[in-house]
Amino acid sequence: MLQELSVVEQRYLAVREVLDGTRVTDVATRYGVDRRTVHRWLVRYATEGLGALSDRSSRPERCPHQIAPQIEARIIALRRAHPGWGPRTILAKLRRELEEAPSRSSIYRCLVRHRLIDHKPRRRRPQDYKRWERSRPMELWQMDVMGGVMLSDGTECKAITGIDDHSRFCVIAKLVRRATARPVCEALLEALSRHGVPEQILTDNGKVFTGRLAHRPATVAFDRICLHNGIRHLLTAPYSPTTTGKIERLHKTIRKELLSERTFTTIEQAQAELDAWVALYNGEREHQAIGDVPPIRRFELVQRPTAEVVDPDEVFEDQSPPSPTVGRRVDRAGRISILRHRYHVGRHLGGQRVAVECVDGLLHVTHDGVLVATHARRHLPEDDARMDRRAKAARPARPTTGGEVLRKVDPSGSVSFAGAGYRVGNRYVGHVVGVRVVADTVQIAQDGMLLRTHRARHDKSKEFGALANPGGRPRRSTQDVA
Repeated sequence: MLQELSVVEQRYLAVREVLDGTRVTDVATRYGVDRRTVHRWLVRYATEGLGALSDRSSRPERCPHQIAPQIEARIIALRRAHPGWGPRTILAKLRRELEEAPSRSSIYRCLVRHRLIDHKPRRRRPQDYKRWERSRPMELWQMDVMGGVMLSDGTECKAITGIDDHSRFCVIAKLVRRATARPVCEALLEALSRHGVPEQILTDNGKVFTGRLAHRPATVAFDRICLHNGIRHLLTAPYSPTTTGKIERLHKTIRKELLSERTFTTIEQAQAELDAWVALYNGEREHQAIGDVPPIRRFELVQRPTAEVVDPDEVFEDQSPPSPTVGRRVDRAGRISILRHRYHVGRHLGGQRVAVECVDGLLHVTHDGVLVATHARRHLPEDDARMDRRAKAARPARPTTGGEVLRKVDPSGSVSFAGAGYRVGNRYVGHVVGVRVVADTVQIAQDGMLLRTHRARHDKSKEFGALANPGGRPRRSTQDVA
């Protein structure tokens, strides 16, 4: 008759067999366990008796890396008192209070366990980012414009900000209603007077900072201030915000700690609170990127010699106006036009933009800052102010309805129709335009708008063949030639 035995009874029988003289290996084989398990049963039975043969918890008696309850309570208190603090900031605070602070990952698990933060999957850092930092203060400033400062009446103000690249010291934080050229320049002049003149300033390609990428290149007020104060103005590459990552990170911190879901009654109130926050940021708040010390600790190490800040707009108020400078595009023949007068520049510059400056009756033509030609002025001196005046473009009209063929504008800015070339413009190089024949004229249009109208110069006998191929003559392949 079969009888079911408990776990303790089976282990007791195995121990009895070994004590009666049976080999441990044979007993382990009969009961389906390892021989070391049988030895463990023998030791537990000999030291603690029959009750020691029951199952025990596998939990260790002590856990060296477990956070003490007092430290865990302190972590929770710091997080609830400062909801914006993460594991790194809390760890920096605990290192000043405790001799042996827990690790950052332990603090993170503690915050997740108490549901004070949400668990997020770990993100891999981009390996293609080139992280850099200048070696000393006042070597480089980063400047930008930030929006999102809301007033109670619904008005959005802009913040003109600047930060020292080495120390992360905030040198500019000024609120304006509109971030136009003059307010930006005034904020820069105030910072130069207060903190000194840096060697370089890095900005994006905004119109308030530079006019180099405009349709008509010009020197804006910001560039003039940098030039007259000996500052080298650096520009980021287009669509690369990571180059000015430090000022962008400052904007994120301002939005998180000061502007989060807040509105201000007046711009003066907002400026006062921003000034108080900047004072705390520069003098007391530890910055993790510079070793958990306030930015003032690094910024105060530099010796800032006193220098007079020059505002070029005030310098030129009582002087004669600057020499007129205009931009022109060189045609295929290597010439430019100024007030209906043609000047030769060079065929090698065909299609390139050049700058033309009138000084003492001479026209100096420069390309990328290099003087390429000088000509005597042909127009009257009183017409210098009209150098940049061009006929205003008429409002685009609708092209005449009728049969249309498509043509691609070649590198010279023209299209071919029925064996004749018709000018479209350099700005349309590579675009596909439509060509229509209306009476004795040829109309060129794009997206339903008329671009050019020319008197027909092609052979009428070839017109039928051109209209029969709306997409143009097909490209010949090497197989067709063979």
